[in-house]
Amino acid sequence: MAAITAAMVKELRERTGLGMMECKKALVEADGSVETAIEELRKSSGLKAAKKAGRTAAEGVALIKVSDDNTVAYVLEVNSETDFVARDDNFMAFANDVLAVAFDKGETDVAKLMEGELEEKRQGLVQKIGENITVRRLLKVEGPVVGGYVHSNNKIASVVAISAGDSEVARDVAMHAAAVNPRVGKPEDMPAEELEKEKEIIKAQPDMEGKPDEIVEKMMGGRIKKFLKESSLVEQPFVKNPDQTVGELIKAAGGELVGFIRLEVGEGIEKEEVDFAAEVAAAAGTGKA
Repeated sequence: MAAITAAMVKELRERTGLGMMECKKALVEADGSVETAIEELRKSSGLKAAKKAGRTAAEGVALIKVSDDNTVAYVLEVNSETDFVARDDNFMAFANDVLAVAFDKGETDVAKLMEGELEEKRQGLVQKIGENITVRRLLKVEGPVVGGYVHSNNKIASVVAISAGDSEVARDVAMHAAAVNPRVGKPEDMPAEELEKEKEIIKAQPDMEGKPDEIVEKMMGGRIKKFLKESSLVEQPFVKNPDQTVGELIKAAGGELVGFIRLEVGEGIEKEEVDFAAEVAAAAGTGKA
């Protein structure tokens, strides 16, 4: 049985809005897995989709570079250990150098890109700053019309390609994707395994219990349709004009969605959180956090 820490309970409370005891009980039953606890809570209590983990597990920046003709864009993530370093001018200069070289060479393979001069620059910066620095992800987006958006804190970068229209429309859609974080571009893009997982969660919810199969199927059909609408970029209400969907916005510009990428610094990286107050207390021999 995994130990249930206060940090686990805090994360589950923040992501679900449920009470402390309910969260602790769910974590015990899920053997300490926050994601499993969320799934089971959704089944047992009808909890809506939980918020994503509020704290990214690594620091750094996400940057984009779009070609002058708006047909190609590169998206880059460079990680540091602390946000302080991520805001350092030397770190930002290095990240921009990496992006510029990738763009000029047309390279998306990080290992190949970092051979030679860029790797020497990275090592020199590590020695100067005293933190590990990693070039983690480099992605390329191509299309008839490409637009990109970077959140002002350089933590989220998004690029959208559309079949026709204005690059400003593509940029607006990229801004929407950065803010709303859709799972897929279109409903039909949802992976089958995610769809099946959602169906299992819906079937296990309390108001489904005891109902005839045909009623369950009908109710589930409606909820799956809602789930796909909420999760798909083109079906979401556009953030600047909620009366219009993103798909309608693109169509009005004469195009349709070709593809999109949304990259958030640190997503998918697990890093142990340090309780500095506890460490200081322990070092002082007080035993108090």
